[in-house]
Parts: sequence; structure tokens; C-alpha cells
Amino acid sequence: MTQSTPAAGKGPAGTGPEASVPVPAAASGGPISHAIFRLARLHRMFAGQLLRRIGLHPGQELVMMHLWELGPQRQTDLVRLLDSDAATMTRTIQRLEQAGFVRRRPSPTDKRASLIEPTAASHALRREVEQSWSQLEDLVTAGLSADECTEALSTLERLEQNLVQAAADPTCAAER
Repeated sequence: MTQSTPAAGKGPAGTGPEASVPVPAAASGGPISHAIFRLARLHRMFAGQLLRRIGLHPGQELVMMHLWELGPQRQTDLVRLLDSDAATMTRTIQRLEQAGFVRRRPSPTDKRASLIEPTAASHALRREVEQSWSQLEDLVTAGLSADECTEALSTLERLEQNLVQAAADPTCAAER
């Protein structure tokens, strides 16, 4: 048995197109999780299209946003800030470095560490990154009222908090 969202072009009460993605029977116990997966995949795809135009890949703009906001950071601090893993961050920093958007310099306080800092070339990208994120937000929230946007954000924050709590308490996930 599969469930599916309304057929494309047949939104609720004819309000507009909706995705038509079958929900496999094995996922029927997690329709919200399945919807989050689909949404995240589409969001990343559109983000990739927008960012590719300015020479970035999804995730790299988040590193740059933190560097622009906070200034030079140790790689371990970026891992923590972005809830990433060391290997992924290493690859991301290497690619940003090769593109000329970041550089490494020795930490003045820790001889074992280096600081990752944004370059002048990356500062020139900031406005374009901000515009890309605004475009992405417009795509995501098209047709939503201000109240619906507020409610969606609140719900997403609650879902995230649920997962943060579950991650902090591994026995919680095992009991469900």
C-alpha cells in the first residue's frame, strides 16, 4: 500500500500544484519524516542551483556566513558551529581555499592550530550569497502568508529541538 500527496496540479481545493510523490508502505509509519526527507532534498537541489552561479556548493555558504559574521575561526570551531564532522569540514575548507575564498593562518594563541579566515574575494560574494538565500526563501515560502511563515518556522524549530533532545539522550530514541 502506498499513500501519495495530491496529484501534481491538483492542490487542495484547486489552490495550485503540489508534489506527487508516492510514500512507500515501509515509510507509512513516518509520513512527516518522509516529507522532511523530500523537502530537504528539493531544498538542497534549489540551493545548489542558486549557489553554483556564484561558484559555491551547498554547505560552503554556511561556512562563509559564519566566517563573515565571526571572523577567523579554528576548523574545530567551525565543525561545532555547523554541527558537522571533521572530515567533511576538512574537504569543505580545502575546496574554499582552492577557490580563493578562505586562507589559513597560524593561530596567535595556539601553535598547533590554524585559523580559517575569509579572503577579500569571499567578501565580494557576500551580497550574492545573501541574494541567493533570499531567492531560496522566496521559493520555499511562495504563497504563504506571514502568519503561515511564522507557524512553519515555529514547527520546524520544534521538530529540530525534538531531534536535538533525542540526540542528547540516546535512550530516548531507543524507547520509541
